[in-house]
Amino acid sequence: MRPPTIQGKRALVTGASSGLGADFARELARRGAQLIIVARRGDALESLARELRGAHGAEVQVLTADLSPATAAQDLFDRITATGWAVDILVNSAGLGLYGRHERIPWSKEQSMLQIDVVTVAGLTKLFLPQMLERRFGYVLNVASLMAYQPMPLYASYAAAKTFVLYYSEALNWELRGSGVSVTVLSPGITATDFLKVSGQRPTLYQRSVMMRSPDVARIAIDAMLARRTSVVPGLVNAVTGWFGRFSPRALAVPVAELLMRSNEPQH
Repeated sequence: MRPPTIQGKRALVTGASSGLGADFARELARRGAQLIIVARRGDALESLARELRGAHGAEVQVLTADLSPATAAQDLFDRITATGWAVDILVNSAGLGLYGRHERIPWSKEQSMLQIDVVTVAGLTKLFLPQMLERRFGYVLNVASLMAYQPMPLYASYAAAKTFVLYYSEALNWELRGSGVSVTVLSPGITATDFLKVSGQRPTLYQRSVMMRSPDVARIAIDAMLARRTSVVPGLVNAVTGWFGRFSPRALAVPVAELLMRSNEPQH
């Protein structure tokens, strides 16, 4: 069965300056979508926009925005609404993690992470859904994490934040059944992006052995979104790991998770 066409549909991709966000934008442009790409680094966005216009003839709008303030979702929604652009596809890809013992992570950094990973994701979803429902057409792709499937020492707040994204997205997709609008949640394992560098972790042997390529993860995610799947964990090893985390006793799963994640612990 051929996936539905999104030729000419407009997609909003947050966190598009690098990593999965940039690869989501590339994959959507390859399939004929028009794009609004958002991140803090305007130079990286402009470079990506030139690439997508040249490679695919895509219409690309660049918006620089910091998604950590409490008003970030409303501010971005207002900017886009004022242009008259209708968003058919929302990809909430912006996010970051913080690695290390909880008491060593400054609250200012943790608060910013929770704002981006939880509040802004929920806010943008909440704000753009009514327009999609009115048109009876739309897709939302939210990015959670394989860490969402169990408590994760050394990534305690990040994993908990991604659990919110996972459960929120799965529940919302059920509510929207029959509406022409769907929510898909992607839970990637370790992917070859700047995630570990930004979070402050040196890759472990386990992480290096299971790391997936970002373009592959993006393609799998967009395929799942267009198929209106509720949830997707890319990669067989990741899928098995997620199953283990969800169904294993906490007394076993939590220490195993810490063992797999432990490397250097930076002073934040």
